[in-house]
Amino acid sequence: MMLDRTRRMKKKNKELSVPRPACSWVYFSKDFIKEYIASHPESSGLKALFFLQATKAASDAWKSMSHEEKEKYTRHAREVWDCYLNKSPIHNPKPRKQTKLVTRCSPGRLFNLLQRLTPEQKDAVKSMGFGSLLGLRCRTLRRSLCHWLLERFNTTNCSLEICNECIPLTPKDVEIVMGLSASGKDVVNSGPDDLISDLRNSYNATNHGISVRLLEERLAGPEAGEDFRRSFVLYALGTLLSPTARLDVSPSFLHFLTNMDLVHQYNWGKFLLDRLVREVTRFRQGRQQAVGGCLLFLQLFYYEIISFEDSSAFVPTIVPCLFYWGEEEITEREKREKELGGYGFGEDSEFVLIRNALALQVIYKEKCHRLESEYRGYQDGQKISILGTGIEYGPVLEQEFDQDNVPDFLKNESLDCGDVEVVVESIKVPCQNREYGCNETLDYMTCNDHEATCIYAPCACPLQDCNYVGSSEQLALHFSSRHWDSGRRFKYNYPLTISLHTDERYLVLQAEEDGVLFVLNKGTESLGNTVMITCVGPSSSKERFSYDIVSSKGSSSLSLKSMTKNFPQWMEDFPPMDFLMIPSHFLASSRQLNLDICIWNSKECNAEYS
Repeated sequence: MMLDRTRRMKKKNKELSVPRPACSWVYFSKDFIKEYIASHPESSGLKALFFLQATKAASDAWKSMSHEEKEKYTRHAREVWDCYLNKSPIHNPKPRKQTKLVTRCSPGRLFNLLQRLTPEQKDAVKSMGFGSLLGLRCRTLRRSLCHWLLERFNTTNCSLEICNECIPLTPKDVEIVMGLSASGKDVVNSGPDDLISDLRNSYNATNHGISVRLLEERLAGPEAGEDFRRSFVLYALGTLLSPTARLDVSPSFLHFLTNMDLVHQYNWGKFLLDRLVREVTRFRQGRQQAVGGCLLFLQLFYYEIISFEDSSAFVPTIVPCLFYWGEEEITEREKREKELGGYGFGEDSEFVLIRNALALQVIYKEKCHRLESEYRGYQDGQKISILGTGIEYGPVLEQEFDQDNVPDFLKNESLDCGDVEVVVESIKVPCQNREYGCNETLDYMTCNDHEATCIYAPCACPLQDCNYVGSSEQLALHFSSRHWDSGRRFKYNYPLTISLHTDERYLVLQAEEDGVLFVLNKGTESLGNTVMITCVGPSSSKERFSYDIVSSKGSSSLSLKSMTKNFPQWMEDFPPMDFLMIPSHFLASSRQLNLDICIWNSKECNAEYS
């Protein structure tokens, strides 16, 4: 009976369905085959073979026809298609079910690799600043949570909009959660392909990328040299820290892995966030089916900033947070989330708990009866020990603090609070730029304010073949002693004539009075060349310099008067700023660009613009 019913339903659907019209080629082939059969009556014996021959002949004839000859059949096919659209019933497609989150971020894959490393290999990982990954305990992503967070992730300002709050994400958060460096040189994954051609060949890199399985094979041995370190960084980026939508690792990462001695100097926190924003943006634009970026960071960050309303026990503070969240802790947390109504607790709660390595800040706007706070390793009458990462972001270090420096509330067994805001006193930490000369000691909760304007922020040598990093003063001494013949020295308020070859992209200038470095940048456009001057220094520096650029040819001249902007390193692509466009016919007969420049010192500049 069921079989008969199924047959009737299929017959009914077949009667109701209207077949889609054919294309112009089908109408032509029908007419051609009819004529072909009529003209070859002797070959009608083997029908199958004869039909194939007729179809092949029709295909050859169609390919040799001009557009005018095909117009007859094209017009007929268009008329049939229009009639089909007018008579066919309106089709209402069923709404698609919400697809599952697809991502290549796989902490479990990296976790399995870490278990097989030798002590020498672990030391090599720590020396590169990735020692925190050795404490990875989470093996699986909670995809429902990641999907929920991605819906609330604002790629414009890199923030999460949850619990009626806009929570910005910064490299410092990556440092707290993942244990990666939040300072240093920017990671640049672009450059000439010929510089990495040998590395691409050694990894059998294709246009799709570097095979993850190949990296696993190369990491299986006991070696802990340069090849191991490079392969490990590629593997960590491709599986956890910066995976793309593909299964392979992006070969562009090789650009910043040519010199493995510099890996620990990079700002990996900023790189992780930039790649996360890029991958999520591409996914939302429909340019890829999978979500790239480090989704584990979003997951653990959420666990750290959102706490339960009725929590009576405070979770021990461990830094990086990567060390605390294992499978058991995450499972218990997910279970509690469901009991309270889902992620964000319906996003109606006003209770948010923010905790980090060296300070606790509790904001509690509803009544609570008891908050027990514990520090890892704290005992009465002893010093407090907190796990963290050192300034150089190598092996995990233990930082010890005297008991006198421990907030008073930590010595109490309980804390009663009402409808008030409680801010816990923070612990003192050194400025992250202390290796560059800063001796400031700061409150951890407010250290970002100082570090954002610290005059000792690291700057990189503008010469591409030099990897020196130091404060602006250290960089001035380095350039004058090591690269005295690689730039031009000048005096403030005095004109200087410069000639740039067509293949020169920039020229470094150093002031004789104070050693400050400037860069004369030249870009190439379809109409000619663009030139502008930037200053090598911390982005937060308020010291600015005025400059003039003049380009002349005969009785014609072009000039620009503007202010320099500070950049901690030379970049190929600068953000929008003032520049002088010099047409191609202004070039000298020797194909050189002749310029007259003058840079005014900051005192003269401030007097003029005040």
